[in-house]
Amino acid sequence: MPTLSGATIALLESRMSEELAALVRGLGGTPINAPAVREVPRPGDVGTFIEGLAARRFSVAIFLTGAGATALFQEAERRGQLAEAVAVLQQMTIACRGPKPVAVMKRYGLPVHMATVKPHTTRELLDALAEVDLQGLGVLLVHYGEKNAAVADALRARGAHLEEVCPYEWALPDDIAPLKAVVHDAIGRRLDAMLFTNQIQCRHLFQIASSLGLADALAACLNRDVVVGAIGPVCAEALRQLGVTPDVQPASPNMASLITAVADYFELTDKSDPEP
Repeated sequence: MPTLSGATIALLESRMSEELAALVRGLGGTPINAPAVREVPRPGDVGTFIEGLAARRFSVAIFLTGAGATALFQEAERRGQLAEAVAVLQQMTIACRGPKPVAVMKRYGLPVHMATVKPHTTRELLDALAEVDLQGLGVLLVHYGEKNAAVADALRARGAHLEEVCPYEWALPDDIAPLKAVVHDAIGRRLDAMLFTNQIQCRHLFQIASSLGLADALAACLNRDVVVGAIGPVCAEALRQLGVTPDVQPASPNMASLITAVADYFELTDKSDPEP
């Protein structure tokens, strides 16, 4: 089994930072946690979800992430309206992008009628919905920390009466000192790898680097000195737009696969290095 052999790995994950750090330590690496995202609840959008269900405005519900779905159900429960929300959803067509929202639906006993295949991007979601006649239907689109305009535009183009909700929005952490430190660590060649598990992590890291006047230096170091891992194609594309080419992208877009792929990469490159 590949190991990280003491490599220092910067982690930008927020919600599951401890779980990711444990995976790194389990393969012999040294994690440095620098959470890059804070999720700020948007109660108004959750209210739209609950009120729309109660008024039977929707025939189709589309969930883009597990976190977004969980936030809605938790708020419905807090308001004492969970049972009603689940009962209405039972009568609707439900589509999910990726395995995480599927798992949330199963937790609440809800059927999933359409799910994406790997790599679970916007394209796969629209393909899964291709055979559904949306003309004139009320469609609920549950976003994540920001709106996915490509999905929304495609649904409207097909005649859907679309309502969109963002259960939370992405913001910088209250404490940005760890992110600043990671920028300096990368440029100072004190990191062996940096792992990105969400596209907003990429943008927030470079936002901090720009505030320090170090965005170009950071991109150069990530391309030259640090092994960069991206959990999936959306994350990888966000890095490319910032001038960074990822070294590692796992076949399965999950944290365990990402860590293993990075360990494989280190082992492969170590073996391919010529003897001194």
